[in-house]
Amino acid sequence: MFAGVGPAWRAAGPRGAARVSNIYAGMRRKFGKDEAGLQRCAERLIALRKALGDVRKERSDDSLLLATWNIRDFDDNKFGFGPRKPESIYYLAEVISSFDLVAVQEVNRGLGRFRELMDVLGGGWDYIITDTTEGAGGNNERMAFVYDKDKVYFRKIAGEVVLPDGQTIVSRADAELKPTEAPIGNGQFARSPFLVAFQSGWFKFSLCTVHIYYGSESGAQLKRRIQEIERLVAFFAKRQDKEVKEVTDATDARDGRVTPTQIENYILLGDFNVVSPDHKTMEALKSKGFEVPDAIDGDAVRLEGEHFYDQIAVRVKDKRFAVTGGGIVRPFKTVFRDEDIALYEDDWRPIKDKNPEPGDADAEDLEFYQKWRTWQISDHRPLWVKITTDFADDYLTNLAQ
Repeated sequence: MFAGVGPAWRAAGPRGAARVSNIYAGMRRKFGKDEAGLQRCAERLIALRKALGDVRKERSDDSLLLATWNIRDFDDNKFGFGPRKPESIYYLAEVISSFDLVAVQEVNRGLGRFRELMDVLGGGWDYIITDTTEGAGGNNERMAFVYDKDKVYFRKIAGEVVLPDGQTIVSRADAELKPTEAPIGNGQFARSPFLVAFQSGWFKFSLCTVHIYYGSESGAQLKRRIQEIERLVAFFAKRQDKEVKEVTDATDARDGRVTPTQIENYILLGDFNVVSPDHKTMEALKSKGFEVPDAIDGDAVRLEGEHFYDQIAVRVKDKRFAVTGGGIVRPFKTVFRDEDIALYEDDWRPIKDKNPEPGDADAEDLEFYQKWRTWQISDHRPLWVKITTDFADDYLTNLAQ
């Protein structure tokens, strides 16, 4: 339970210091003798910045742009499709800098490239990151939050979610899984969800990022995926309901009034591997009082053929809470475009010839290039919402009354 009203913090440095351009001063050194690559990167960054213009216009002092992005296999090249080119780091940073707070999934054990990304973002940004999740199901992945220090305050509380007795995921025996299919371990999540307490403006919230187990599209492995989502939302619903009761009981002895800031707000976001808006995976996410904001619900921001894996769901008790917008960013419209296939042939062609996954060598060139580029950017698109964070008028009105 967290109490208090109003913004109890002020970021160091001048207001808006984190909103200047990313740090490009070292680009020439990064590219060395690759003048063509340097020129291409500069041109693509100009195009990407223009494409991101509508999102950046949404940034304001009285709101929070919150995003989630699964950045594919970032960045140890265990699948043999990389490593990422220097220009890719600049493109990733350009997208992230359009928001105030970004949950990132699939950060791998080696943090060298991640730190390169943070260097491009500059000193106005910071991050909080987990240790790796061990085991075959965990894939040695980390979860991270990257945030603009001028807009977001870390409330010094963080931890990975561990389910208590009675809420654990089905065991392997119960699910009738082969040992190589779903290493569940002791009934916990395949990749531990990561919870951090933040504040932006007047809005206090606990943010939990996840990468839910995928497995397969049917049978016991799908059952496990659904159960991970069910257990997660049940865990936080039970916690929040307990907090509501504790605060209510404590205030009954006084005036019996529970103020919004006395109850913690929970936001879940990340790669839930939701199949579709009508699937049981989405039904599980929306259970126990969690809601997906209308701005991004269903196919509101998705084009035909785009997946629904990434989601943002809220269980907020603060009645002042409002989501006023949302969307999806599509980087491949400006970087690593289809028409750029020949520019990168020296990168993807040798990998294709090595046949890293069965059938790659025989695939059409464009098909393989489109697959290869997902290890340069991602096979997921950033999903975001805009949240109102200025409650000053409401607070002052209550005082006046």
